[in-house]
Amino acid sequence: MFCERQCALIHIEQLWSENLFTAEGRIMHDKVDTANREARGKVRIDYGVPLRSLRLGLIGKADAVEFHKRDDGRWIPFPVEYKRGKSKMDNCDRVQLCAQAICLEEMLNVEISEGALFYGQTRRREDVVFDKALRTETEDAAKKVHELIESGITPKAEYSKKCKLCSLLNICLPKVNSKASNYLMRAMEE
Repeated sequence: MFCERQCALIHIEQLWSENLFTAEGRIMHDKVDTANREARGKVRIDYGVPLRSLRLGLIGKADAVEFHKRDDGRWIPFPVEYKRGKSKMDNCDRVQLCAQAICLEEMLNVEISEGALFYGQTRRREDVVFDKALRTETEDAAKKVHELIESGITPKAEYSKKCKLCSLLNICLPKVNSKASNYLMRAMEE
């Protein structure tokens, strides 16, 4: 959702580089992942929960899953994803959280209507409703990532404002690759 080229560099070309943002995120996730389980009244919290969806072809790990006990005795999962920054205008974080909910639904044979994103920079929690539109966007994103990886083709670099935040900036070199690509295209036309 963040960048198709970044996805290809990581999952097709098996490249990775850490920067300040990924290091802060890793440290935040390490703290969450080292916690085991806790309970508070009618809420039990499990950390580092393995996830999978055979239908969407996804595997991963939820930072935390709160299990809320209903009056009928059933425990309903409520995924919580930790992010180092702040809420974004696009849906990339919400799609990730929705994918976790879809995995949990398939694994536990339950329906999950909402979850939450916790942002470290603002120290705020944002509730997310898993409505039809978000579920469709999530399923489309899963399909798209599978098509990208199966193609084995890394998309060309296109510089944008978000490139400044990317840990793969010095590998991707979007400004250099764009200029080189334009130069080669002009040379081939001549």
